[in-house]
Amino acid sequence: MEKVRKIALVATQSKLDEEDRKDIAFWLDRPSSERLAEVYRLRKIYFTWVNGFYPSKIEKVVHFKKL
Repeated sequence: MEKVRKIALVATQSKLDEEDRKDIAFWLDRPSSERLAEVYRLRKIYFTWVNGFYPSKIEKVVHFKKL
């Protein structure tokens, strides 16, 4: 006899502003080294996905906007 597994979907509704505040509070509670490590990890994933490789150097880009 075959076992049938049932999975219950659980979802909570929340407002977008509440989620943003929770995310900001979460990351501000983390040490700066952990935040930088997460930024590096996300950049590496993004550039590997876009280009197929991670560049050896990433240039510093600054945008200026006239007021």
